[in-house]
Amino acid sequence: MHSRRVDRIPPLKTPDQNAVEPERKLAVVRKPKNLLACRLLSTALLVGLAHIAVAQTATPPADSTTPTSAPASSGTIQKDKVDARPAFNKPKQNQPSQTPPNPPQPDTTQPQQTPEPQVESAPAPTKAPPAVVLPSSNQTTTTVPTTQPASTPPTTPPQTTAAQHPIFTARPKFALTPHPDVKVDDEYSSAYIPMDSWVYSAALRLYSLGYLDSAFLGLRPWTRRSLLHMMQRCSDRILSSKDDEAIDIYESLSSELADENLDGFARRGLIYGMQSVYSRMMYISNTPWDNSYHLGNTIVNDYGRPYAQGFNNSTGASTLEEEGRFSLYVRAEYQHAPAGVGYTVAQAQPLANEDELGITLPIAYPITTIPIGTQPSQTYMRVVEASLSGHVLGHELSIGKNDAWLGPAVGGSWAWSNNAENIWGARIDRVEPLHIPYLSAITGPFRYEFFVGSLKGHEYPLSPYVHMEKFSFKPYSSLEIGIQRTIIWGGVGHEPVTLHTFLKSFFSFSGVPQNIKFSPADPGARYSAFDANWRLPYLEHWLTLYVDMGAHDDVNPISAPRRADFRTGLYLSHVPAVPKLDLRAEAADSDQSTSISLGGGATYWEVVQRQGYTNNGQIMGDWMGREGKGGQAWLTYHLSGNEQVQLEWMHAKNAKDFFPGGSGQNQVRASAVVRIAKQLELNGYVQYEEWVAPYWMSGRHSDTTTSLQITWYPKLHSEQ
Repeated sequence: MHSRRVDRIPPLKTPDQNAVEPERKLAVVRKPKNLLACRLLSTALLVGLAHIAVAQTATPPADSTTPTSAPASSGTIQKDKVDARPAFNKPKQNQPSQTPPNPPQPDTTQPQQTPEPQVESAPAPTKAPPAVVLPSSNQTTTTVPTTQPASTPPTTPPQTTAAQHPIFTARPKFALTPHPDVKVDDEYSSAYIPMDSWVYSAALRLYSLGYLDSAFLGLRPWTRRSLLHMMQRCSDRILSSKDDEAIDIYESLSSELADENLDGFARRGLIYGMQSVYSRMMYISNTPWDNSYHLGNTIVNDYGRPYAQGFNNSTGASTLEEEGRFSLYVRAEYQHAPAGVGYTVAQAQPLANEDELGITLPIAYPITTIPIGTQPSQTYMRVVEASLSGHVLGHELSIGKNDAWLGPAVGGSWAWSNNAENIWGARIDRVEPLHIPYLSAITGPFRYEFFVGSLKGHEYPLSPYVHMEKFSFKPYSSLEIGIQRTIIWGGVGHEPVTLHTFLKSFFSFSGVPQNIKFSPADPGARYSAFDANWRLPYLEHWLTLYVDMGAHDDVNPISAPRRADFRTGLYLSHVPAVPKLDLRAEAADSDQSTSISLGGGATYWEVVQRQGYTNNGQIMGDWMGREGKGGQAWLTYHLSGNEQVQLEWMHAKNAKDFFPGGSGQNQVRASAVVRIAKQLELNGYVQYEEWVAPYWMSGRHSDTTTSLQITWYPKLHSEQ
């Protein structure tokens, strides 16, 4: 089964394959010069970073005979003939050849053809003869043309030793190997892959299986071409492995990115067309939760789409255009939700007092963070994503409305997630790993991202702005560390949004006196985050440990862990004896053991920006919210690279000192994603929820949510 699959999967093609690269030294296993990464990870529950650097060598297997049939084309992988060496260690093709120890004897009945230096093949006869690949003493490979007739016996290549071919060095059982420096960047722009795409579930599993080393899990979404380049860096290892699960994922992702995969020196032309058309029909049997800033949500990480008891619908389409250095992606939806139930005025007033809104209810306008009374039904068209991008030196410069997910977890992210509606703004994103001479020898490659935009649904103060900066690096291929900062500043009646106030907030790291805080010189509400993910030693193809931390008014959560929010997780990429089954578990806590957290004053709230870390009333970060704690678990059986059946469990509760009387929520969800045709996907789930919130509604309540989404993925058009 494995060999049949490999035979039909073409390798990802790296641009400019025939170019001569300068000779590169092998990656040498090394130890860090300090324990900074260990100290950071130990604070974040990543304790005991081991360092074992054992270099081993192995003699490559030599075939007893050379096949007499014509070799396959460069785009075909043959069984048991896959070159498992990294791309940056592949032999040079253009260097002058040396006389091989046992050259093949040409047919003396025909004129002998003498190959010229740097020529890979002689003029072909009527039927192209096979080529014999012979090693030379300087670890290069010379292709010697032959003109053997059918009766000539096959030539046996000479036996070589590991000393002659150091590229066949066996990997130690565990080694913190520096990140491979494989440059496959180009000048083409490409669209971002939406965060609710099946691609991320597949790519994260491929990473945890021990591949996709250049992926940055804490900086998502990825562009189509950046994901293609990640796969190009590890395609040889995947195809030469006997890992059926990795090859299944590789095949599915290769098909998804087929229009981006160029051949050698070919230039990508125009790619355009409708990328997806979908409709989601959802029915909720009873009253759900829908107040993330206080109580919580029944449906989380859903772009802030409206929902209520009854029939809900989201129908939309996305279109993509890419040409040269520019790309355009637009995704719009029709959204409908029936009327819902909010708090009574008597219930809402204490919540408004707790948030220090300084109002007496009722008032003439709605408060997005405190739904009051009967909520009207909602029916409208909404732009979910819209991005015009240009590619400059490994960066995507874009304006519009983009996704952001700034953590390694799947259940949520303290810095940013898709729990709320996306914001309109501008973004600078280093989409390809950056290698800085000398510095990257210690820290590994970097990625960074910046965006700025306006927030909606804020009345206290009105219409503030937000900017975000994140910096991530990978000292080793199995370890990623990220540092992030978000600042909400400005607002009508408080502080103008200008370049001066932006720079003041951007460079603000110290405490702010009370007289400055309430003045136009306020640097803003400052939030920070730290995250790390680590494929564990000895188990790097099995277990991935990760942590995400958030804090308010601290330069970094590491500096004040008692005031920090946590989301930690462990992912088992495949269960022993059941390779298609994986298990993921996460725990989250924002109920800090400090007095500042009383009344929800620590997480996502601020004394000036009183509606805090929200956009249109929904928290932009982790749905666990203020003074909450709980956990999630997923058990997934993968039918193929892009199909799965999943069972999910979730528990959450709020502290009594924040939400009067406290609250509790439990969910169980069974879901399935299947392809009924190559371009037609069904995505459905049934979710059962029980909850208690005596301050809002007395007694124990339950609701059942049934959802079915059908998505058509039309084939994109390409013009070279």
